[in-house]
Amino acid sequence: MNNKELWQSILGELELQISKPNFQTWFKNSSLLEKGDDYIIIGLESAFAKEWVETKYHKLILKIARNFEPEIKELRYQIQSSNKPAAIITKKKVELPQESESLNISEYTIDPKTNLNSRYTFQNFVVGSNNELAYSAAMAVIKELGKKYNPLFIYGGVGLGKTHLIQAAGNEIKKIYKNKIGVRYASTETFINEVINGIKNKRMEDVKNKYRKIDVLIIDDIQFIAGKEKTQEEFFHTFNTLYENNKQIIISSDRSPYLLSTLEERLRSRFEGGMVADISYPDFETRMAILKLKLQTQHSDFFISDDILRLIAEKFPYNIRELEGALTRLLGTLKIRKLNPTKQNIENLLNEITSQKVMIIAPETVVKAISEFYNISEKDLISHSRKKELVKPRQIAMYILREYLKYSFPTIARKLGSRDHTTILHAYNKITQELTKNHLLTQEINLIKEKIYNKH
Repeated sequence: MNNKELWQSILGELELQISKPNFQTWFKNSSLLEKGDDYIIIGLESAFAKEWVETKYHKLILKIARNFEPEIKELRYQIQSSNKPAAIITKKKVELPQESESLNISEYTIDPKTNLNSRYTFQNFVVGSNNELAYSAAMAVIKELGKKYNPLFIYGGVGLGKTHLIQAAGNEIKKIYKNKIGVRYASTETFINEVINGIKNKRMEDVKNKYRKIDVLIIDDIQFIAGKEKTQEEFFHTFNTLYENNKQIIISSDRSPYLLSTLEERLRSRFEGGMVADISYPDFETRMAILKLKLQTQHSDFFISDDILRLIAEKFPYNIRELEGALTRLLGTLKIRKLNPTKQNIENLLNEITSQKVMIIAPETVVKAISEFYNISEKDLISHSRKKELVKPRQIAMYILREYLKYSFPTIARKLGSRDHTTILHAYNKITQELTKNHLLTQEINLIKEKIYNKH
């Protein structure tokens, strides 16, 4: 395997395991500069990217790299110039077919004026029964900016296409209205950091001007604003300024406004006052359409029969990011190992991928995820307090540990504050019964499960 093929294989696995925005932000224009007997040198485009990747992703990259080349024991990082090709030193003279362009992320650009990524368009967004309402609402907003469905609030679980849809809307607005409309996309994390820096450096007027003097504001993952009082205050006034001037606001979240319990009531009521549309799990037909579109646009050198695509679609029913990542990884592995895309080979590779996802999740991980979801401390969650805001999260923790992770009642009782096991049984039965009549609780638990699994 030469350097390019090895790095594209590593990128394919990274794309499966981290969020698309993070993948685009930190691995854009990255490359494998050199491969030694037991090390590789990774080229990144800035000192900031080098520091961030080395701090946040070092262990993950090393683990993935060793899956492909077990002799690798060390990763090194270098800053590479973005305006000239990096030097490639190949230690192994292995001639393999050219890799497809599926991982050529340098062709996608982020517009500095809007912060929109050009890869997100409606042309490569598959509309199905799971996202039809959200898509139709976005199209209606584009035709009547600030007049219809304002704000537009889109929510759904991890990896279902929220970021793609809202950025596609922004890119379409930019395309249709050209320079007459000012658009700005920002993640909530970015907005929070700008508010913090604005306060720290006494530059809040710059932050206000940046977000209040535009025509379309697109904010991603608004749930992260919960508990940030100063940021909520600033966003509330920004929201009002834009809304009162008929400027369009588009927001995404991992849950509906109703479930943003730690958000200020005045903000939550603003969100509920517009159009709220959800993106749910894609059905089988939509998953098949997604795979076919990805094959057509990014893997056109492969012919994969519908029977084989069905195998992939059936294995990944809940997450579009995992579905697309699995296809990329499968095709990359077929090419690297010089295998034909037969049904048997695909089945074997799918078994490899899914077997690596089997994990043992500790009760402490569940406690941490639920504490973060409800914005309460881990200590309070496992305490014996009967406060209303603690009882429900605690019972949900007990239910998840029993229903999905199959811990015994005595073990759960011991891990959650040395309780009697009958308390766990009561909580389990109560949540089980409530799920039959409360679809919002079902959605809540699905979101918490995603949060738990994403911590691994």
